[in-house]
Amino acid sequence: MAAMKEIVFVLGGCRSGKSRFALDYANRQYRKKIFLATSQALDDEMERRIAQHRKARGPDWTTIEETTNITETLVSLNTNYELVLIDCLTIWISNLLMDGETEDKIISRTENLIEGMKKVDQSIIVVSNEVGAGIVPENKMAREFRDIIGILNQRVAACSDAVVLTVAGLPHVIKGKLR
Repeated sequence: MAAMKEIVFVLGGCRSGKSRFALDYANRQYRKKIFLATSQALDDEMERRIAQHRKARGPDWTTIEETTNITETLVSLNTNYELVLIDCLTIWISNLLMDGETEDKIISRTENLIEGMKKVDQSIIVVSNEVGAGIVPENKMAREFRDIIGILNQRVAACSDAVVLTVAGLPHVIKGKLR
């Protein structure tokens, strides 16, 4: 069992190995775990992906699917769990934008999430995409999305005990220390 609460932020590009690293780390460090999934099965391909991910996690995980209200879900969880793994913030932001949330409202929700992460007793691993290394998108919504994710990532990194950047499946600790 993990000794004390930690907040670990794992980020990287698409298919960088960030979710795999987060799961592996959680499985080594914690027994009672919740996976807070933000994805929606909007088509058959996404349904298959979600099923594959659920199967890969195995029976040691309790899965909660919540597409937009992750802060409320996080703070309402049973305290018998040692860890909550949130995967991923990028999809959460996409869901909020698709629901018509404004940038200001999303930033406010981000601040609420960070406060919620600090309040709960469980350790938290948060997964997000690093979107700042690409080109400037050609359309307004894509630029807004990239900007919001950049702000969100900075704020979550600032409140995290450790930050891990994954590149080509290789984790690089860029802040703090892992257990």
